Amino acid sequence: MELKYFRLIKTIAEEGSLANSSERLFLTQSALSHQLRDLEERLGFRVFHRSRNKWELTDEGSELYKLANKLFSSIDESFSTIKSIKEGSKGSIKLSAECQSFFHFIPSFIQKMGILYPEINIEVTLGATHQTISQVLSNEIDIAIVTTAPESDELLSIPVFKDEIYAIMHREHHLNNLEYLEASHFSDFHLLINSFPLEGVAVYEQFLKPNKINPKKISAIPFTEITLSMIEANMGVMCAPKWQLAPFKLSKEVSFKRIGKNGLKRTHFLVIQKKHRNKKYIHDFISSFEEDFLRN
Repeated sequence: MELKYFRLIKTIAEEGSLANSSERLFLTQSALSHQLRDLEERLGFRVFHRSRNKWELTDEGSELYKLANKLFSSIDESFSTIKSIKEGSKGSIKLSAECQSFFHFIPSFIQKMGILYPEINIEVTLGATHQTISQVLSNEIDIAIVTTAPESDELLSIPVFKDEIYAIMHREHHLNNLEYLEASHFSDFHLLINSFPLEGVAVYEQFLKPNKINPKKISAIPFTEITLSMIEANMGVMCAPKWQLAPFKLSKEVSFKRIGKNGLKRTHFLVIQKKHRNKKYIHDFISSFEEDFLRN
């Protein structure tokens, strides 16, 4: 039974006559009369008792009227829900990362998001990457990408992927023949990092500091290309996951060495305020991020 017939029954029952229903449905009385006659022929019973001044529902018609009310109420509720979902799909997200390596990949991810979710505006904040958690708490940024889940009742940490950090050195480095590096080996290294402070450097925080080891020399070089050039000249060692160097053309002289017998592994988390978790545009961002980086 088509929806137009339920609308016809509901309107005639509420207006009390075909004439009044004509104005409400924007159809002629003749067209409405034809629709009603067609409906009753299909059903095999009358829906209305006709009189000059008042049309009244038959018992069968009353059941159809009840059904019509349920249908249109359900439709209105569904469209209201759809409207809320659509409105919840719009939003702006300020994003930052503890590890600056992500800034090589985030632009392409944002480009994909722009195609899939044009109503989500993503702004990347480069700022002080070692302060990302405090920035989330103070609403300066909405989502932080970190490698240590913060302990806060206000924050939610969502693990999105795992990686392993390697020591990247020249093949002629005197330790390149080892199966893996121990913490003590770093005491003789010229360690090349992206930026200070050391508390934001994973190999220091997770491997050297617990073993009370400090490299012989530390240089902060913000450009990966320059760092790789120094490694190719056997002038230092950097520590990074392999995916970080995917955009760069590596020399055959560069070697990856495992850090520690079991490898230096870490988990990356997306951190947001718990109160924002159910916002649809936040949910869409997180789902897309997980899917995109799991593929990589």
